[in-house]
Amino acid sequence: MSVLEMKVPSPGESISEVEIAQWLVADGDYVEKDQAIAEVDSDKATLELPAEESGIITLKAAEGDAVKVGAVVCLIDTSAARPAGSAPKVEKVAEAKVEAVVAAPSPNPVNEKSASYASGTPSVAAAKIIAENGINTAKVPATGRDGRITKQDVVAAMAAGFAPDAAQGWGGSREQKREKMSMMRRKIAERLVAVKNETAMLTTFNEVDMKPIMDLRTKYKDAFAKHHDVNLGFMSFFTKAVTEALNLYPAVNGRIDGNEVVFHDYADIGVAVSSPKGLMVPVVRNAEQMSLAEIEREIKRLAIKARDGKITPDEMTGGTFTITNGGVFGSMLSTPIINPPQSAILGMHNIVERPVAINGKVEIRPIMYLALSYDHRIIDGKESVSFLVKVKEMLENPERMIFGSKDPHAVLLGL
Repeated sequence: MSVLEMKVPSPGESISEVEIAQWLVADGDYVEKDQAIAEVDSDKATLELPAEESGIITLKAAEGDAVKVGAVVCLIDTSAARPAGSAPKVEKVAEAKVEAVVAAPSPNPVNEKSASYASGTPSVAAAKIIAENGINTAKVPATGRDGRITKQDVVAAMAAGFAPDAAQGWGGSREQKREKMSMMRRKIAERLVAVKNETAMLTTFNEVDMKPIMDLRTKYKDAFAKHHDVNLGFMSFFTKAVTEALNLYPAVNGRIDGNEVVFHDYADIGVAVSSPKGLMVPVVRNAEQMSLAEIEREIKRLAIKARDGKITPDEMTGGTFTITNGGVFGSMLSTPIINPPQSAILGMHNIVERPVAINGKVEIRPIMYLALSYDHRIIDGKESVSFLVKVKEMLENPERMIFGSKDPHAVLLGL
C-alpha cells in the first residue's frame, strides 16, 4: 500500500495556522487528483485544498480544527483502485452576474430549529453564509453529497436572487444558538480593536455635489461600455480623484513603522467589497497609473474573485489607502475605521437630493457625504482637510483630473 500524506500548504507570508472550514469529501471516499477536497480559512482568505493524487482518502482533522501550516490533514491511499462503475468527478461552477456581488439579504431569518430544509442540512461553510445573510434554506437547491447544501449552492442562490416570502418571519421561540467565529472574523475583530487602541484616529467630513459625475456618466455610459466592454461606475472616479490627491498629500498615503514614516511613491488602493464571507478589501495595484476603464476592469475582476471565494491573500495585502462605500447599503454618514498599517480611509455614502445654494439660488442637487478617517500621529488636520477638499474639487470638476485636453471628458474616459 502506498500512502501519501497531505500537508497544509502555506497560503501566504506571515500565515502560520489555518482552520478547516469544510471537508468537501467524506472519510473513505475515492478522490481524483486536483479535486477540491476541503476549504480552509486563514485570517485573510478562504482557499480550496486540492488532492495531490488520486486514491482513497482518510481524514485526519475535523471541520473547525485549527491546524498548523505543514501539518498532515489527510492521507491518500494512492494504490487503491477506483471503485467499479464510478467515473471521474467533474465539478460544475455556477455562473452568476457580476452585478450580484453585493446580494440583498433575504428577509427570512434562519433559526436552528427550522433545519428540516427542503434539500438537506448545510455544510459548516454554507451554514456560516446562511446565518450571516439570513437566508431561507428552503430556497437553496442542494447539490452536495446526500442532499447537503454546499457553500457553492448558497453563493449561486445569492447571485441569482431570492423571491420575497412574506409568509415567513420570526419563529416565535426564545432559543439561542452559538457559532464559532471564523479565523478571518476573529482576525478582523483583533485588528479593529488594535486600530482603536493604537492610533490617534480622527475623522473629517465634507460633501460632494455628484451632479457633474452623474451627468458625465449619463452622457458617456453607453459609449464607454461599448468601447471598453465594462460599465462605468462611481468607484473609478473616486479612485482616480484619490490618487491625484494622494500625490499632493503623500502623508495620507504613508504609514508609521516604528520611529519612521514610510512614504509610498505609488498608490495601491484597497477597495472594500461585499462577499458571502463578509467584507473583503482587495487591492488595486498602481492605481495612479490606470485609466478609468482599467480601474473598472480591475475592480470587477477582484469583486468576482471575492464573490466566488477565490481571492488570494496576496490580492488583499499591501494597500496604501482604502476606499469603502457604505452608500450601497443606504448609509448616510459614518466614521470608517482605518485599515492597518495604512494611515487613512475614505468613506463614501448614499446620494440624496438636498437643497443647496448655487450662485445665490437654492437648487436641488444629488449630494454625497464623504468621511476621511486618518491617523493624527502622521497626518495633520490641515493635510487631512486639504486632501478631502481636493477629492471634492476633482469630483465636482472631473476635467481637473486631466490637463491640456480640448475635450477633457472624452479623454478622461479613454474614448
